[in-house]
Amino acid sequence: MGRYVEQVWPGNPSGATRAERAPCRFRAYVPDPLVGAEVVLPAAVAADLVDVEQMVRRLNSDHPGLANLEPLARFLLRAEAVASSNIEGLRMNVRRLARSEAAQRDGLEVSDATARAVLGNIRALDEALELASDPTQAVRVEDLTTIHRALLAGTREEPWAGVVRTEQNWIGGVNPCAAAFVPPPAEHVEDLLRDLAAYISGDEHPALLQAALAHAQFETIHPFADGNGRTGRAVIQLVLRRRGVATRVIPPVSLVLATRANDYVAALDGIRAEGDTTPGLLRWVELFLSATGRACHDADGFSRDLAQLDADSRARLGRVRANSAVDLLVSALPALPVFSVTTAAAHIGRSFPVTADAVERLRAAHVVKQVTLGRRNRAFEAVGLFEAFTGFERVLASPDADTHLSPPTRPVPARP
Repeated sequence: MGRYVEQVWPGNPSGATRAERAPCRFRAYVPDPLVGAEVVLPAAVAADLVDVEQMVRRLNSDHPGLANLEPLARFLLRAEAVASSNIEGLRMNVRRLARSEAAQRDGLEVSDATARAVLGNIRALDEALELASDPTQAVRVEDLTTIHRALLAGTREEPWAGVVRTEQNWIGGVNPCAAAFVPPPAEHVEDLLRDLAAYISGDEHPALLQAALAHAQFETIHPFADGNGRTGRAVIQLVLRRRGVATRVIPPVSLVLATRANDYVAALDGIRAEGDTTPGLLRWVELFLSATGRACHDADGFSRDLAQLDADSRARLGRVRANSAVDLLVSALPALPVFSVTTAAAHIGRSFPVTADAVERLRAAHVVKQVTLGRRNRAFEAVGLFEAFTGFERVLASPDADTHLSPPTRPVPARP
């Protein structure tokens, strides 16, 4: 539950239109605290909570054909960052991001502003997961601002990175009187963030329910001038990692939320009501569980595609000695889909000459291909990996999980 409070907008004297300049009245929404909130779910939804949590746990268990989960985890984290950014209108594909990420690792300037923004989303997710690594440590408001600071570092919005708002904001419209939604007035934000941090630190609700409520509350508070959606979706992963559910691999929930963007916005709006918010809350929880379950199911299928790609690569290479540079590099390709020899050597812990020989063997076997970063910097790209991900992304972008039955509802790469 929550309440609306009447506010007065003084108008903007420098506004371009009369509507922008004129004072007006509006209502801002102040949500109730989460700590101590009683949530009663129907038996069917409670059963879904258990089932979807088990799906997340299975995604984090060993996968046949994959030597370890770290490469899969890094690739899915990258995919989550891209999808979360796409929801906010930042159009980027995983190949373009991987090339920008490789350039950044090698100390090259990333001139692509959109790529810099999405790289910030990777940093924010990494920061959230690092903060979750010790569940004995309480989450603080400062931790939430740290995630936001990581998100906006190196972007045009960096001056506002980690700065909790002190003014009224709104979503849509030229002023709060014409907005689609008006978050709580600034004087409520600090208390609500302290309550949210305390709620994330606890375990009074099942992990999936906690993640759903924490995300919805963060988006309702809207504590920053920009980057609230991406930071709020990082909070989902913070909760799931902290509760020991997604211990190694994060479910790419944003890939599904991006597909169901209209439902996503409507479900969040549905919990911002006076009086009984139970129907709206149930719609949001059901959507969140559906999205998480779908993400886990299809990510598990993608892990099988990666295992097959690994097997095909090894077949093309012939005999590969265990723990050799070639062996380690093939296993690392999902984590390093685009790389220089220097980066690969550091990643697999082998010397530059040994790694260079291994890379050449992979290139000769058509496991990787040479590409150029910037004007003349040589790098290598895994063959088949982005094509496999394109199939995975297209499935998730279809409401029916089949682009032959229903076309993608959002921009995705063409079928390879």
